[in-house]
Amino acid sequence: MGVIIRDMVSSHGTAEDATLMRKVAGGDRKAFLALYDRYAAKVHGLALRVLGDPMTAEEVTQDAFVRLWTRAETFNPDRGRLSSWLLTITRRICIDRIRLESRRPLTLNHSNPGHAPENIPDPASQTEEARWATLRFALSRLPEEQRSVIELAFYHGMSHSQIAEYQATPLGTVKTRIRLGMEKLRQEWVEADASN
Repeated sequence: MGVIIRDMVSSHGTAEDATLMRKVAGGDRKAFLALYDRYAAKVHGLALRVLGDPMTAEEVTQDAFVRLWTRAETFNPDRGRLSSWLLTITRRICIDRIRLESRRPLTLNHSNPGHAPENIPDPASQTEEARWATLRFALSRLPEEQRSVIELAFYHGMSHSQIAEYQATPLGTVKTRIRLGMEKLRQEWVEADASN
């Protein structure tokens, strides 16, 4: 696995990445989107190599960038490149996904899937809590069919296929709704950042 990560490490300058990560830690959405554009293909490529499934690799890619957004302040450029840090996160998510899928049946509480569980963010971290609140507000502005699938994926940890089964919706429709919802969230972040 280390060989894969080394092979995929970005050639972008570590100083520029460190600057962008400092901005992300401060809530800069444009910096986040710049890093997403720079590294999403590499993250997805690693996830696809490890998992062998394009749909699950998409989910892992989204999870990895959610972690980058909420944990940006933990990145230390003195300890290595951002690409290595992000690909290590991706690898861990892949391993967790493999373990989860192989061990547990679907045991989620589906009584109210549109309501995110309380206390998702670490209560000790004001910054992370504020980021979750910002994300939750943007999410609330999406159309219901897009919001519900994104909530099930990110707040409840359901895979695309589990969402399709739970909602009795075709898998392709679920994937399209998640993609469209994520695109709208991204656009809203860009517009909100431009107005600040």
